[in-house]
Amino acid sequence: MTALIDATDSQMAALAGLVESLQVAEQTLAAMQAARDGLLAIAGRLAIDIARQGDHPDRGDHAIRSVAAEIGAVQRVSDRTIERRMADATLLVEQFPTVWAAQGAGRISAAHSRVIVDAGSHLVDDADREAYAETMVPLAAEESANRLRPRARREAERLLARSIDERHREARATRRVWMTDADDGMADLHVHAPAVLVHGMFDRLSQAAHAVRDENRRLARESASEDGGSGKDESSPDGRTVDERTVDEIRADLLTDLVLTGTPSGHDTIDGMLGAIRARVEITVPALTLMDDQASTSLAFDDVPALPPAELDGVVPIDVDTARVLAGSTAGWDRVLTHPVTGRMLAVDRYRPSEHLRRHLRARDRRCRFPACGIAASKCDLDHNHDAATGGETRDTNLAQFCRRHHVLKHHSPWHVSQRRGGILEWTSPTGRVYIDKPPAQNTVTFTPEPTAPAPARAPF
Repeated sequence: MTALIDATDSQMAALAGLVESLQVAEQTLAAMQAARDGLLAIAGRLAIDIARQGDHPDRGDHAIRSVAAEIGAVQRVSDRTIERRMADATLLVEQFPTVWAAQGAGRISAAHSRVIVDAGSHLVDDADREAYAETMVPLAAEESANRLRPRARREAERLLARSIDERHREARATRRVWMTDADDGMADLHVHAPAVLVHGMFDRLSQAAHAVRDENRRLARESASEDGGSGKDESSPDGRTVDERTVDEIRADLLTDLVLTGTPSGHDTIDGMLGAIRARVEITVPALTLMDDQASTSLAFDDVPALPPAELDGVVPIDVDTARVLAGSTAGWDRVLTHPVTGRMLAVDRYRPSEHLRRHLRARDRRCRFPACGIAASKCDLDHNHDAATGGETRDTNLAQFCRRHHVLKHHSPWHVSQRRGGILEWTSPTGRVYIDKPPAQNTVTFTPEPTAPAPARAPF
């Protein structure tokens, strides 16, 4: 432990005061942003009311523009920007009043509100929106906005009248590729396509980029050993220039190479291994959802809730047809066993177990377990909560996934973590504050148990 080790008591007290003040400032800011949204929503409603009085054929469009232009002029902001803000504010205030009220009270931030509203914007029934908001606000009060997003999508999906399969079939018609120009002779290429394909594309590019980067480092080490470590020779033993590109640079170059030539020939390694790399995607899907429609509907359960969709990397809902195709073609699946009522993960297994404990923890944690961090577990380190060097056991009750940044923070700062029952982590900060991090909810089906009838009263003797 090195960070803050030399801090005095007065400095730590000052830090604690700063943290407290920043929390109050953030709550005040959230409340003020909620107040601004309320005023913008009133402005939008006023413009529509004015337009209705005159029965204008543009349905209030010019009235809204005029009001937005007035507000924009006094704030020195584009009227287009004000118009967008008015539309967003109206959606929040009128359709999600519970969320707006929670933000106004400082319980959640504007970022949390945006996540909840974005995920629930397709809900058309007032009762569904209210039920969704009542579920999400307590979660938002405990989680960061980036961690809240997949849960919000899942809850909204459960209440949507149209299934992900129907919407995906329509959404596929919107797939496209487009370009935007940037500064300094650069440009951006965008692709809007099925999530499984885009995640697979990115994963294959990442694997290839890391393979190229690793070989570049090997060549650099060999070059340094050839010239005695002087670092002056900028070429490898076989005459090639040592490549110092970052993974991001290589990933971008590989994409252009693949698109323009059809193969990564310009970047392939000596043994041609890049062409053999295959994309990997991680899908979670409840077993009932995975069954065909006839099988799932024939089950003798009267209280089965709406079946959740499959999820890509625990975040993006995908259509069931795609999940079934992937399930039928993969070499094996991890089976995640969950509690039928709480949905809490109980265990993970496979018919041919390998690295059983690692699979269990990846399935339980799904992402870095430091508060508010959303880095996927596949990019994290597996770390002992109680260090193995001081007697910590190598068990699921003493292990968790941490991204490299928070893994280092745990070992080189006064941050301390301990694990409770059920995989719950308790973090203690340098100022003594305690933060609870719970494993994310599993993508599974849960059942509501019937209330137990009270036992009949016994007659007195």
